Amino acid sequence: MSAGHDHGSDNMSDGRLLFAVVINVLLTIAQIIGGVLSGSLALIADALHNFSDAASLALALFARRIGRRPADAFMTFGYARGEVVAALINLTTLLIIGFYLLVEAINRFADPQPIEGWTVIIVAGIALVIDLVTAIMVYASSKESLNMKAAFLHNVSDALASVGVIVAGILILLYDLYIADLIITIAIAVYVIYQGITLLPKTVRLLMGAVPDDLEFDEIVETLRQTNGVKSVHHVHLWSISEHSLSLEAHLVPKEKSLESFEAVKASARSALAEKYDIKHATFESCLETDCSPEIVPTHERRHNHE
Repeated sequence: MSAGHDHGSDNMSDGRLLFAVVINVLLTIAQIIGGVLSGSLALIADALHNFSDAASLALALFARRIGRRPADAFMTFGYARGEVVAALINLTTLLIIGFYLLVEAINRFADPQPIEGWTVIIVAGIALVIDLVTAIMVYASSKESLNMKAAFLHNVSDALASVGVIVAGILILLYDLYIADLIITIAIAVYVIYQGITLLPKTVRLLMGAVPDDLEFDEIVETLRQTNGVKSVHHVHLWSISEHSLSLEAHLVPKEKSLESFEAVKASARSALAEKYDIKHATFESCLETDCSPEIVPTHERRHNHE
């Protein structure tokens, strides 16, 4: 399966991202105060989740700045993978928070506490507005970056959590249904855990250098085989330098022995890889049959199996 990517310019300035961090930190403080005064675990849960939003946005901002640094003698591929590392940290904290809230809610079922409904509703209402504004600000960039997508999901889940907290506050006011606070907390925790589990495998695969999900390894090998002047292909390796930058190296056995003809073969192969698969960093080595050994050119093709 071929794939093309169009990754436009960044849709969210660092200044707007910094503003989102600041308002989420202020919101976290307000929610913690409101949760303590009202006795609402759901509001405190939302505050902790919102703090993770602020942290994820701050980490995303830091990773974006690091990722723009050019390659150097220490990081020869550049620093773009820093955003993937940030996504991994954000998703891991998301899972930790989710499990923590789940345990706290289960513990409180044994001893429900009285809760001030109006405080819960007012604070959660303010939180909902801020969460929605932040999510809208981050949304555009989330289409292009796993790092920003993780931050966006933090905000969306927190907005949903705020809705749940408001519902719990209303049920407490109308029916003294204090258990609604715990039920909403569990719902928030389960949703947070689901989000982390959904994105974590892709993030780990990127860091481990796996073949991207939208590319077929065997098809790429066949494209190299079909390149004019190529007799056979061996030792093909494909990995992600960053989320949107791919690298490939391969061992090509040319049909002709001249250096000039092999340069033409390499140019043709690079052009095909860039056009069909957006692979713009490709390194090729040649081996003439008279110089090859079984250790260098095995009789079978190496296959990469990925799901």
